[in-house]
Amino acid sequence: MDDDGADETSEPNRSRFGLEGFELTRFFPYRLAVLAERVSLAVSGLYADRFDLSRPEWRVIAALGANRTMAAKDIGPYSTLDKMQVSRAVARLEERGLVRREEDASDRRAKILSLTPAGRALHHKIVPLVRAREDYLLGGLDEAERAVFERAMASVLARADGLVERG
Repeated sequence: MDDDGADETSEPNRSRFGLEGFELTRFFPYRLAVLAERVSLAVSGLYADRFDLSRPEWRVIAALGANRTMAAKDIGPYSTLDKMQVSRAVARLEERGLVRREEDASDRRAKILSLTPAGRALHHKIVPLVRAREDYLLGGLDEAERAVFERAMASVLARADGLVERG
């Protein structure tokens, strides 16, 4: 047995790499995914029930509401949606008259998206409601805790981006 009590003959370095007692439900990436999914569900119920929008559709509307116009290819990275989700959401939003698609003058293959007046009106209706949900979700934190939470999220995101870049 080595210093930490692990039997070196069974699985070398088992405890050194945290294999002993590993529980998925205590693993940070899993816990973060659960939190993100629950928060997203808590907010998405609002625009799904009241406005018949899926999460990808709302994210497209929110992206366009924030940026006025965007190339379709840029919405995915901006909103964490894959190409197929963006494509389906845009098609449905176009059918509903909420989004317009125009040819990009500098690249005829690319499409520039924007909200129609109806899309902008819907965006203006939804934003105060989702902000109220956000305020409720963060309402259990005082101002100092919110600031620490924001810094912690930014720090973890930066480190995750670094790992992604390194591969």
